[in-house]
Order: sequence, then structure tokens, then C-alpha cells
Amino acid sequence: MQFLLAFVVVAPLLAAAAALLPAPPGLKGRNPDQAVLRHGVTVTGAILVAALALTLGFDHDHPSKMQATTDISWIPALDVRIHLGIDGISLPLLVLTALLTFLCALYSYFKMPAGPSPKAFVALLLVLESGTLATFAVLDLLLFFLAFEMVLIPMYFLIARWGGAERRAAAWKFILYTLLGSVVMLLGLLLVGLKAGTFDMVALATDNGRGLTTSVQITAVLAIGLGLAVKTPMWPLHSWLPDAHTAAPTVGSVLLAGVLLKMGTYGFVRIALPVAPDGMRTLAPYLAAFAVVGIIYGSLACLALARKGAKGDLKRLIAYSSVGHMGFVLLGIASMTPTGVNGALFANIAHGLITGLLFFLVGALKDRFGTADLDTLAGATGAALYGRAPRLGGLLAFGAVASLGLPGLAGFWGEMLTMFGAFDPAEGLSRPAFLTFMAIAGVGTLLTAAYLLVVVRRVCMGAQRRQAPEQAAIADVQGYEFAAWTPLVALTVLAGLWPAVLLGLTDPAVQKLLAGGKS
Repeated sequence: MQFLLAFVVVAPLLAAAAALLPAPPGLKGRNPDQAVLRHGVTVTGAILVAALALTLGFDHDHPSKMQATTDISWIPALDVRIHLGIDGISLPLLVLTALLTFLCALYSYFKMPAGPSPKAFVALLLVLESGTLATFAVLDLLLFFLAFEMVLIPMYFLIARWGGAERRAAAWKFILYTLLGSVVMLLGLLLVGLKAGTFDMVALATDNGRGLTTSVQITAVLAIGLGLAVKTPMWPLHSWLPDAHTAAPTVGSVLLAGVLLKMGTYGFVRIALPVAPDGMRTLAPYLAAFAVVGIIYGSLACLALARKGAKGDLKRLIAYSSVGHMGFVLLGIASMTPTGVNGALFANIAHGLITGLLFFLVGALKDRFGTADLDTLAGATGAALYGRAPRLGGLLAFGAVASLGLPGLAGFWGEMLTMFGAFDPAEGLSRPAFLTFMAIAGVGTLLTAAYLLVVVRRVCMGAQRRQAPEQAAIADVQGYEFAAWTPLVALTVLAGLWPAVLLGLTDPAVQKLLAGGKS
């Protein structure tokens, strides 16, 4: 098991280097570009199989226990260790990352985004996967920081070199925001490690802040939380996200929304909550306030983009919806209760599945119509998907109703549990304040339903006109699209109908984390 986890983290990095080498004669296929794209599919597929094998070998009777651990001294002078391990919190995120990266590699094999050499594209995709997987697997604060930073450069180049209009400005905005937040986060991590005498995240969680004064904890949560909030992204540190999503290629948007945003919220759960509980308790009401402002702000921005004549970009709209959805995750974390934190972790996975699917679908629309502009797609000669491409229209409607939290689909449980957590927050937090936050979040769910249903009506049904011109035929869902999207649809339904699959993993680990590492 421990070698399997090490393989999952390290293999994509080695495969990225191999992708830059000339293909062996027997593996070139029709051309070198096809060979390297096939290399990407093969490697990410192997990583997904290894992640599933980890899941099968995981002790599901003890999900709160760190498993598949590796603990090797790396920098003795600083007591920095190569410490890897997974529990019920990190395992679902690990599998989600492996799944989405494989689906992106498979999609790119058939629909490679326009840009420079596919060799660089595949290498960057694999480096991105390695950094993301490492973030969810490492158990040392400095290693966490290195993994957290490792994803920035590949995502920057994916946006800047394979993106659409305004891609360079969006890429610069992305990296400047995230680097600034990361510098402050590093100071917080160093403060915790030096004051506590260890960078080991398991030891720090077990100590539960007893070795840190309240002032140190508050300072640490402020510094670490700033870096995590930028990546999440939390309002008002979100402004890099819409530009990055609008400019990014389809697979870049899928990975950015599906897994990179989860690194921020995972850091709050894995580091801030157990390591500095007093600091979190002090700052939790402010975190919750920013979270619910983000929920309302994201929904109102989406409503503004969805209205007729706004020239709203559909990718930009889904990006703003992510600000709202991640607001629910932050609200659950801020409640500091098992119910709220479990809801946050569930909403993380649900958002990755549903928003990943939505970005795939919008990418397909843009390929077919040459634009993601909502007014163009809704015009008389626009999409009208139910009549022209019924399977594509049906999938878009499915993604929309899943995103608005329809009961029976994955999006419902996360939002409901985070609001339950806010209804009865942890001891020491103001219940009237959190009841207010819960009520505001409830309004956000109504606004979410409003803008998503407007999008479905305008894109799938088209504008209501008496005489619509003859519309050219467009391709419905292709075979490779069906292969890339079906797992996301199936898992969205599975998680919605059988939430115990995920909650059974996360709940014991969350209970242990909030109890200070005691089983």
C-alpha cells in the first residue's frame, strides 16, 4: 500500500519527463503527436487504476487512521520528512484528481486544444497531476507548501499557451494572485512549525494547538488562511478565477475547477482546523461572513451574465457559480462541527464532478458554435439544443439541475449539510450569527436555481420566435465525449442516491480531527 501511494504521487512526474523524450520507434503510431497524447492517456489511466487499488486496499473499518504511510527523513536539520499517508478525508480527493486528469487526457487525445507542441501539453498535465496528488497525500507542512506551489507553473502555461482570447493577461493574474497568497501562507506555516517544534501534520493535529498560544494561532490562521482563501477562491480574493476560466482551454477549466480549488478548502480542514483550533474559533465568524457574501455575490453575478443582452460568456458564468458553491464549503468549515465539515468535504467532491462536467459541456458547445456567448447561443440561429442535439441538451440540463442542488443528485447533500452545520455551530461560536449566515446561504440556493434554469431555457430551448430560420445540423454527443462524461454523470447520481459511500469515509476522520487526533 505504501509503495502504491508513493507510485501515485511520483509516477506522473517521471512520466512528464518521459513525455518530452522522442517516442520509441514501435510506439510512434501515425505521428509523434499521437504517440505523446497516447502516452498521457496511458499514464493517467495507470494512476487512476493505482488510486482505485488504493481504495480497494483501504481499511474502510478504520478510515480515521492514516494508511499507506511513508515516513523518511529528508532535511534532518529542520526535521522535514517525506511523510505520506491517506485517510478518509484525503482518499476521495485523491481518486477525484486521478479520475478527472484521466478524463482530461482521454478528451485531449481526440480533441487536442490548439497551441504549441502536444509534448509540452502532456508534460504539463502530468506535472499538474503530480502536484495535486501530492497536496492531498503529504503530511509535512513544508512538503504541503511545495506541492501546493508545484501546480502553479503548469496551470500558468496551460492557460497562457493553449488558452483563448486574453489568455496571457488571465494567466498572469492567476499566478500573481496565487503566488502572493502563497508567500503569506509560507510565513504562517513556518510560524506554526517553529513554535510547535515540528512540521509533522499528524503530530500537530494530535497536539490540537496545545503547544501554541492563542495569539500565535490567530496569526497563523490569518496567514495560512489567506493563501488558502486565494486558491479556494473566497470573496473578495476571487477575481482571478473568472478570467482564468474564460481564457483556459476546456481541460484546463475542468482541472482548475475540479481539483485545484479543492486544495484551498482541503488545507483549511487538514491544517487550520486541527492545528490552530482557538485561532479558527476566533476567526470562524469572519470566514463564514465572507463565505455567504461569496454565495450571494456569485449568484448575482451569474444572474447578471445570464440575462438577455448582457453578452455573458457561459464559461465565465460557471466560474462565478464556483465562487458561490465554494462559499458553501467555507461555511461548513467555519461551523467547526462534524456535520458542517462533512458537508464541506461532500460539497468539494460534488462540485468537482458537476462543474467538471459543465466545463466539458461548455467546451463542446464552443467547439460546435465557435463561441460561448450566451446571447449568441440563445439567438434564433443559436443552440436550441433540445431540438438540434438532444443528448447534449439533456446533459447540459442534467449538469444544471445537479449544480443547483436537486435532491437525489450529489450537489444536494453538501449544501444541506453545510447549512445544518451553520444551524448549530460549534461551542463558543455565536448561534444567532450563524443562523443569519444560514438564512443568507438559503437565499443563495434560490438565486442559484434561478440563473441555472435561465441558462437551460435560453441555450436548450432557444429564443421563442414565430419564424426561426433554417438551422444547420450540428453534431450531437460524440463517442469520445460520451466516454469522458459518463463517469461524471454516473458518480453524480451515485453520490446523490447513496451519500453514505462518501460520508462513511469522511465522518470518522473528521470526528478524530476535531477531537484533536484522538480516535
